[in-house]
Amino acid sequence: MRTVLCNLLLLYIVAIFARVIFSWIPLSPESPVTVVRTWLVRITEPVMGPLRRALPAIRLGSMALDLSPIVLLIGLQIFRAFICATPGG
Repeated sequence: MRTVLCNLLLLYIVAIFARVIFSWIPLSPESPVTVVRTWLVRITEPVMGPLRRALPAIRLGSMALDLSPIVLLIGLQIFRAFICATPGG
């Protein structure tokens, strides 16, 4: 059971990375990749949305840096390290 949870956490971490990367790429609504991006937003937004509302974005001139993926990735990595650590080492 622990292995399944560890693998699911890893997949979620990859999904967050993919969402961040897709957010940098402009896509047309007709693009088939838009379906993938929509799916990634759908599975990550339930966690990132509340976190984004709690953490204000850092203003960088005319741009803003959303800290929610960074904080979520750090938190998930710590949680995964705690849950998935091998016993005794």
